[in-house]
Amino acid sequence: MGQFHFHPDGYLELMLSEMPGYHRLQDAVAEATGSGARRILELGTGTGESARRVLARHPGASLVGVDASADMLAVADLPGADLRVARLEDELPAGPFDLVFSVLAVHHLDGPAKADLFRRVAAVLAPGGRFVLGDVVVPDDPADATTPLNPGFDLPSRAGEQLEWLRDAGLEPALEWSEHDLAVLRAAR
Repeated sequence: MGQFHFHPDGYLELMLSEMPGYHRLQDAVAEATGSGARRILELGTGTGESARRVLARHPGASLVGVDASADMLAVADLPGADLRVARLEDELPAGPFDLVFSVLAVHHLDGPAKADLFRRVAAVLAPGGRFVLGDVVVPDDPADATTPLNPGFDLPSRAGEQLEWLRDAGLEPALEWSEHDLAVLRAAR
């Protein structure tokens, strides 16, 4: 994975300027998480934008959040959350989790690393648990590739490939939502 290059003070403005569907992606992820999860793991917590939306759907849930940037976690404003500096390639926090989710982080991994992450996610999910992934994907129509990408740092895969890797990890995946080069995948254990 390349050097982390986002700064918390301008992150939301950057996302909105580069990704017109940012709020729709966030809403689709939150909706795909369902309700009633008690223990939640977020991969790539960043500034806490996604976590706040997801936690609103799961009142009383505890959150463990990991991110490669201590600076981003420092501004996340998630009272009571267990926030940890870690990369997606690192060992995941001990489960079981009712819900694992990630928004705009997994596309920084290459294909084999995504498949490995999905196996590790399946291992920490409780029976009946759910994994929700909202991210940039390689669209079927090249004209739908609208999100600016940095070669070597942004490594999106096709949604279909990721569904296959999720199945290989022992999960039951589905494409929940898509718009241009953004998609939300949901997978149940």
